[in-house]
Amino acid sequence: MSPPASKRNSGNGITTIDKLDYPPNSPRRPLLAPDSDTDSQRRSQDTSYAGSFFEQVAEGIYEQDRVKMQRAVLRWLSFVWAIVICLCAGSITAFSLYGHLFQSKLHYTQVQVNIVSIGAELGLYLLVPVFGYLCDRMGPGVPAGLAGLLFGSGYLLAAFAFRSGPPPSAGGHGWPHGVMVLAFAFVGMGTSCMYLAAVTTCAKNFGRGNAKGVALAVPIAAFGLSGMWQSQVGSRLLYIRNPDGSKGDVDVFRFFLFLGILLLCVGAIGFFALRIMDEEEMIDDAVDELERSGLLQRDDFFTQAASHHGYGTMEAQNLSDSTFDFLQSEAERLKAKAEEEARKKTWLLNEETRRYIMDPTMWWLAGGFFLVTGPGEAFINNLGTIIETLTPAHVSTNTSPATHVSIVAITSTLARLITGTLSDVLAPVAPSNQHRVGPDSVANSTSSLPPLEQPRKRFTVSRITFLLAFAFILSLGQLLLASGWVQNHPSRFAVVSAFIGAGYGAVFSLTPIVVSVVWGVENFGTNWGILAMTPAAGATLWGAVYATVYQRAAENGEAGVEKDPEDVLCHGKACYASTFWAMTISVWIAMGLFLWAWRGPGGWKRRGVAV
Repeated sequence: MSPPASKRNSGNGITTIDKLDYPPNSPRRPLLAPDSDTDSQRRSQDTSYAGSFFEQVAEGIYEQDRVKMQRAVLRWLSFVWAIVICLCAGSITAFSLYGHLFQSKLHYTQVQVNIVSIGAELGLYLLVPVFGYLCDRMGPGVPAGLAGLLFGSGYLLAAFAFRSGPPPSAGGHGWPHGVMVLAFAFVGMGTSCMYLAAVTTCAKNFGRGNAKGVALAVPIAAFGLSGMWQSQVGSRLLYIRNPDGSKGDVDVFRFFLFLGILLLCVGAIGFFALRIMDEEEMIDDAVDELERSGLLQRDDFFTQAASHHGYGTMEAQNLSDSTFDFLQSEAERLKAKAEEEARKKTWLLNEETRRYIMDPTMWWLAGGFFLVTGPGEAFINNLGTIIETLTPAHVSTNTSPATHVSIVAITSTLARLITGTLSDVLAPVAPSNQHRVGPDSVANSTSSLPPLEQPRKRFTVSRITFLLAFAFILSLGQLLLASGWVQNHPSRFAVVSAFIGAGYGAVFSLTPIVVSVVWGVENFGTNWGILAMTPAAGATLWGAVYATVYQRAAENGEAGVEKDPEDVLCHGKACYASTFWAMTISVWIAMGLFLWAWRGPGGWKRRGVAV
C-alpha cells in the first residue's frame, strides 16, 4: 500500500506529489526487514536492552563470586601462615636444652638461671593484654611484625652475651647477668606477640563456625611442636664436638643466631600475610545482636541525640510522637556524620571488654588457669636440671634434655589436637550469640517455653569435663615425681614428661576455646590476653619456689658425699620433692575453681551457656 499523497509549497506554486518517493539509500525500512550484513555485526547491547540488563547481572554475579573466592583464598592463606608462625614461635619451650649450660659454662647459680627464665615468663605474659589489644584494633599483621623484631633483638643479644663468657659476679669477664635477663624478656614478649597474632587470626576467621575447636587447636598444637623440632635441630645439627670427636652439647651461640634470624623473617612475612576477613560484617552483626539482646536498653545514638537536645532525662514512652520522630531523625543524622565503622568497632570492643572483666566466672577461670599453668611452666623450664638430680653426681644419666623436650612437645601437641577435635564433636552445641543474651531479651523470655518439637538428644561431653580430666593427668605426673618413683630410675622420667606434657597442652588448648565460646570471638585477642597474664604470676611463683628448694638442697649436699665448692648442681630427691608435692595440690585446687565457674552459683551451667 502506497503512502498517501501529500502537498507542499514550492516557491510561488503548489506542487502535487502523488506518491512519496524515497531515495534508495534511505535509512528508513520496513519494521520486519532482515538485518544487513553490516548491521548483524553490532553488539547485542546496541540492539537489545534486555541483553544489556542480563549481561550486567551476569557480570555482577561473576564479580561477587570473584571477590568471595579471593576472600576465601586469603582466609586460608592467613590460616596456613598462622600455623607456620606457631611452628616457629614456641622456641622458649626449648629452654631446658641449654638452661643447664648457663650453670656449667657461665657459672650461673640455679637462682640466676631461674631469674633468666622468670624474665622470659614475665615478658611472655605481662604484656599479653597490650598485644591482644593491638590484634583487635590494628589487625594481626602489626603484632606479627613487632614480634619478629623482638625475637631478632632478643636472641642476638642472648647469643653474644653467652659468647662473652661468665659474668663478673662469677669471676669472669663476660657481660653482666642482667643482659641475659633482658634478652630473654624480649624473647618472651616476641613469643606472646607472635602467638596471639596467629591465634587471633584463626579465631576471627573461623571462630563463628562449627569448627572453632579445630581452628584454634591446630595453631596451638603447632606452637607446642615448635620446641620439639627446634631442640632436635640444636642437638643434632648445631652441637659442639667433644675432644674425642663425639657429639657434645648444643652450640648455644649458633643456636641463638639460628632462632633470631628465623623468627625475624617469619614475623616480617606475617606482617603482610595475616589478615582478618569480613571483620566489618562481624562487628555489625555483633552490634545489632547487642541491641536486640536487651543488654542495651536503647540505641546509643538515640541516647546521644536526646541528651544533645535536652530530652536526656525523659523516657522514650513519655515523648510526643513528633518529638520522638525528631530525635530518631537526629539519631540517624549522628550516625551518618560519625565515622561509623571505626567508632562502632571501638564501642563494641570496649563494651565486650567491660562485660568480660565484670563477669565473676572469668575470675574463677583465671584463678584456676594460674594454679595449673604455673607448675607446668616451672617443670618445662627446669626439666634439664631435674634430670641431673635423678642420679648421684658420679653416675651419668642415660637420657638428655632434648629427648624430654621432644616428649613434652609431642604429648602436648597430641593432647591439643585431640581435645580440640573432640570438643567440636562431643561438646554441646552453643547457640549463636549465646554470650549476649540479656535479662530483657526475647531469647531469654522464651527460653523457658518448651520447644515445638523435642529434638533428638545426642551424647555430649562438656569442654570443662575435658579440662578437668587433663588437669588431673598433669597433677598425676607431678605426683609421681614428688613421690620419688623416678629417683635413681631416669628411664621412668619419660612417663612424667608425657603426663605433664599432655595435661599442660590440653589446658592451654581448651582454655582459649572456652573463652571464645563463653564470651565470643569479636574481642578474643583482648579477652584471651587478659586471661593469659595469669601464667606469668604462676611461673614466677613456682620458679622461685623450685629454685629456692633446689639451691638449699645443693648447699647441703648429698649425705656421705664430699661436694666440690665450685659445684652448683644438686643431686637427690630433696632437690625437688617438696616443690612438686605443693604443685600437685595447686593443680587440684585449680580443678575446683574450674568446676565452680561451670556449675557454681551464677556459673555457666546456671546461665544456660553451652560450654
